[in-house]
Order: sequence, then structure tokens, then C-alpha cells
Amino acid sequence: MNLLIVGAGAVGIALGATLLSSGNRVSFYARGKTLEAIQSDGVHRRGLFGELDFPPEAVESVSDCFGDFPQGRFDFVLICTKTMANQAVSAELAEHQAILAPGGKLVILQNGWGNDTEYLRYFPKEQVCSGRIITGFQRTAPNVSSITVYTAPLLLGNLYGLDPSPLAPLAAAIDGGGLPCQVSEEVGKALLAKLLYNCALNPLGAVLGVHYGALTECPQSVEIMNDLIDEMFAVMQAAGLSTYWDTAEDYRREFYGKLVPDTYHHNSSTLQDIRKKQRTEIDTLTGKILELGAEYHVPVPVNTMLYRLVKALEANY
Repeated sequence: MNLLIVGAGAVGIALGATLLSSGNRVSFYARGKTLEAIQSDGVHRRGLFGELDFPPEAVESVSDCFGDFPQGRFDFVLICTKTMANQAVSAELAEHQAILAPGGKLVILQNGWGNDTEYLRYFPKEQVCSGRIITGFQRTAPNVSSITVYTAPLLLGNLYGLDPSPLAPLAAAIDGGGLPCQVSEEVGKALLAKLLYNCALNPLGAVLGVHYGALTECPQSVEIMNDLIDEMFAVMQAAGLSTYWDTAEDYRREFYGKLVPDTYHHNSSTLQDIRKKQRTEIDTLTGKILELGAEYHVPVPVNTMLYRLVKALEANY
């Protein structure tokens, strides 16, 4: 297959190396030091699932302009940018839709909820797909990504009740490159589960400056996470959204019993961004909880406070 990775960060570099490993032709949309590093040194994956190294000549092409890629080329375009880039990326991709092969699809691989909205302004539902990643990645150099924690396979599907089987070749290619991946008819539930997980951990870990596991070792932070989970389930119930657990208590049993232990030492992407003095994705994480709370008149005071604290950290870089 011909694949384009849009956003060569921790996730994009790791997925690019994974797809190269399974024999695909991979191009990158990248900028600045990342573009230069790929051009001069290729891409590298470290950590769990083994090490992969590909020289520059193994990469099909790399550019910071969609117009540089050949027309009719890509079977799948994987959106791995930070969520705040979606407005600009979707508009630019729309201007260069011709780079997609007939039947080509976009696959959004990001944190948060509602990231498909910007792409649906320009592309039909049949072309806009989503994926759930609950694996930890950390970029250790502009063109090097390390897989730090793993708890469940990457899931690919769509949010609109359409047949997900056209994504099977992509899932097989990712799985064949050593990163477990499956097609799912319930990717919406999976994304909401990831939203719960991220919003319970990321902002609090970023504010306190600690990894996920440390949050469970302090009674006070456990109480805060329990409050966050209660608020999120109240919002989802009011909004008519459902995931794999019927109640907040059901979720807490798996959260403390499996999800956090599996990712115990991981530093969240929010904390990584704060340490790098970069803008975080808090608006598409906790910000979405606040939006739904306002829309359905559900109070979310603990989520609101943590959202404000993360915004305050950003404001004081």
C-alpha cells in the first residue's frame, strides 16, 4: 500500500516505521527539524515490540507541502498531528484531495473526542475513519519514537455505522509490523473509553508533574480522579453516549485494576507538552467534557478546575 503519515511526532514516527517494516511505501508530511531528520537519518522505532531502523532511502517521500505528493498516490492518509492542527490540516488536505487514490481514506489517530468534525466539512463520511490508540509513545529525537507502555491493540473503524472492513488491509499492515491492531465496529465506544482514561489521568498528572502510577499512590489524587470519573459518567449519560461500562463504579474497577497498572510509569502527552512548553491537547480532552457538561446542564467542577490549571500552566511558559 501507499501510505501518508501526517504529523511525524511520537505516534507518526512509530507508525511509519511499523508500516515500513511490513513492506509498505510510506511518505511523511513533516516540518522543520523533523523533516530534516527524516531526510538525513530516516525513521527509527524503539522500546516495546522491538527496534526498527530505516534509512532515508526507505522513505518514499517527505515534504511540508501536500502539493509535493503525486496525485492518486495514497490508499490511506493517517492523521497523527496534535488535535489543534485539525482545522488547518483538514483545509489544506481538502485543497489537495487529488493525492488520494480512488477509494482512499483518512484515518484520524488522535487523543480526544470530536476530531472528525473538521474533516467532515470537506470529506464524506465514507472517507473519514478513526482509530483508538491506548499505547504510550515518546519521541526521543525528531525522527525516533519509543513505545513505552502497551495495554490493548490499536482499533480502527468509523463512527457512523459504516462497514469497517475496508480498513482491514491497514490493520493487517500495522499488526504485521509488530504493533497489535484490529478492525472494530465499536471504535466510538473505544474512543470514549480512551477519553475517560485520558481525562482522569492527563490533566492531574500534568499539574502534579507525575506519571500515571504515582497518581494512584496518593489518597488525595485518587479522590480527585474518582470525582473526575463521576462527573464524566454523568455527562455521558446526559448526552446519550455509552462505552464499555454502565457505571462509574464499573469503570473504576478496571481503571485501577488494569488500565493504570498496565501504563504505570507512563508520562502523559499532556505532561510531556507542559515540560516542553508546548500547547497541550486539553481542549479536545477535558475541554470536550466541559462542552458536553454545558450543553446538557451537568455540573463538572473538578474537570473545570483541572482544565483551568492546565491552561494557566500554558499561559506561564
